[in-house]
Amino acid sequence: MTDVPASHPRYASLRTRDAIVAGVEGGVTSMHGLVAHGRGEAFDYLLGERTRHFARDAIDAAAAMLVTAERPVVSVNGNAAALVPADLVALAAALDAPLEVNIFHASKARERAIREHMLAHGAPDVLMPATNAVLEHIDSNRRFVNPGGIHVADVVFVPLEDGDRCQALVRCGKRVITVDLNPMSRTARTATVTIVDNVTRAMPLLLERVAAWRGDAASCRDLPDAFDNERGLRAAETAIRAG
Repeated sequence: MTDVPASHPRYASLRTRDAIVAGVEGGVTSMHGLVAHGRGEAFDYLLGERTRHFARDAIDAAAAMLVTAERPVVSVNGNAAALVPADLVALAAALDAPLEVNIFHASKARERAIREHMLAHGAPDVLMPATNAVLEHIDSNRRFVNPGGIHVADVVFVPLEDGDRCQALVRCGKRVITVDLNPMSRTARTATVTIVDNVTRAMPLLLERVAAWRGDAASCRDLPDAFDNERGLRAAETAIRAG
């Protein structure tokens, strides 16, 4: 890890970069993931590297959607596994939901590395893609899913998602929750709920809301339908353009 004091103004950003680099070195994250992370970091600068009101509103809606789902699934790619593995494990446990590996750049070795990484961070099990369960409306490697996971899910949490699979999931009738620092991306505009925030900040807040509502799902059942994703994206874009 970068040897900088916690008082350094770029401390959180440098720690996050190091986590992505460690993910590449460990075979969890692809080299392309470095590019994706850098692009997101640029948007985070413009957001002031803080969680804004529109992100908190989206987190509330996402938590409500997850705790009221019948078959939620937490999807894991290389960047998410490198950045927030313990939080993803905790979320899956809180929801009694499976974790499932799904990556864009096809690699059985990297799929296995992600699975081992998540197991090392406390996951009791991690589902893997299978050739006997295929998503419609997508031609890439990401069409392969687990028959007991994403294939039958009604709500899929997919932080740091790519647009084509987000579109495919929605077209398959699933509700999709994503975390994306770019409110103008295809993923952000396609997802049911988009949390425009850094995933390292959003995950602890999402876990708090899930814990608060897990025992009283009736109190938040109407929140997802009342949430306006487009309004949240407009607010995020306005904040970014204002700098």
